[in-house]
Amino acid sequence: MNEIHALDRLFATIAARKAGGDTDQSYTAKLLSQGVEKCAKKFGEEAVETVLASVSGDKQHLAAESADVLYHLLVLWAAAGITPDDVYAVLRAREAQSGLAEKASRKS
Repeated sequence: MNEIHALDRLFATIAARKAGGDTDQSYTAKLLSQGVEKCAKKFGEEAVETVLASVSGDKQHLAAESADVLYHLLVLWAAAGITPDDVYAVLRAREAQSGLAEKASRKS
């Protein structure tokens, strides 16, 4: 299975929940209905859990928390009005330069 396509499929499901999901039946719809701030907070919580799992040495736990953080990142994107294509475009633009050069270009 192509993982990029899996993320795109998951985002499509999230976008559908945003467009008309039942908040009594869908965790995603309920989370999105609470706004970008709540989605950002939940993403942050999941990111911390992922960091903690990474230092625990438990690869299965890290994989599970990573799946959670990816899901919540996609929910945050939907809440904020961006799509995976928006992010992919930024990544494509950065491919031609080194990470150090790209990071230096952002300093002001």
